[in-house]
Amino acid sequence: MTFQKEPFYTFKEYIGQYFSSPVQKVSVNAGNTCPNRDGTKGYGGCTYCNVSSFSPAYTMSKSSISDQVENGISFFSHKKINPSFLVYFQSYSNSYGSLQYLKKQFEEALSNTKIKGLIIGTRPDCVTTELMEILQRISEKHYVGIELGIESTLNRTLKKINRCHTYEETLDAFELIKKYNVHTGGHIIIGLPGETSENIISHAKKISCLPIHTLKIHHLQIIRQTIMDFQYKKNKNDFSFRSPEEYIQLMSEFLTWLRPDIAVERFISQAPGEMLIAPNWNGIKNFQITHKIREYMQSVKKYQGMNLSHFECISTPEKIIRTPEF
Repeated sequence: MTFQKEPFYTFKEYIGQYFSSPVQKVSVNAGNTCPNRDGTKGYGGCTYCNVSSFSPAYTMSKSSISDQVENGISFFSHKKINPSFLVYFQSYSNSYGSLQYLKKQFEEALSNTKIKGLIIGTRPDCVTTELMEILQRISEKHYVGIELGIESTLNRTLKKINRCHTYEETLDAFELIKKYNVHTGGHIIIGLPGETSENIISHAKKISCLPIHTLKIHHLQIIRQTIMDFQYKKNKNDFSFRSPEEYIQLMSEFLTWLRPDIAVERFISQAPGEMLIAPNWNGIKNFQITHKIREYMQSVKKYQGMNLSHFECISTPEKIIRTPEF
């Protein structure tokens, strides 16, 4: 892949292959939970997680999915000209529950004629063949994506942050998903306790071996009313934070080891200021970091995937064959 305008592959470029108009995600909270919250695998959830820190206000009530979708469309409609809307099942694990219940949720979201597809956020250990068969049928008429919380490729880190699953389960989940006509995405957190810059570059190499189409990168943030909030107050020496400049350089190197056909959707988290404890980046936004990473990579003549010729594992997802526009 050659980059004429960008030193990295953007989500805008990726999603533009399937929609002729701008795409807007409408987040919904379906009221689901997680196996590391309800006692199936553990309690308390992930140590860093406070759903309120990333959920839009219109999803925080007990409104039905239909109402949340309508409110979300109203919220975003004035910002773009004739956008294509996708419903994003964002909070908690949205493939965790009975198949009948999940299918009903997906159908309710798609009942609005303005909705062109679904994106399901979930955990690697909550993906089954039966779920994928449901999503496969939906994908015959709609865009369907499934995003897995990878978070780290190191089992010691996954245990420390109470994910209650292993990286091997992540590998198994992606291998299952690639058999279906569904877009695959992943989330990774940069700067988790105990992880070095070398570990982080290793994440890029391992992710490049996954059958994955898109990636969201988040920098670690300590959010109020989380387990990590308590841990940070108890011992700040367990945590280390990079400056924005250091993070930009690290992400630029990370991208050189990331397969060039993986679209990067974002580079940082953006928790509300009143909920954020650390690090203090003075309200810097994702688009600002993206711009600075672009500038830096162009200045040092780096581009996504340039180092992968030195790495033995190159994997690509199964080709998605679908109509050109939804």
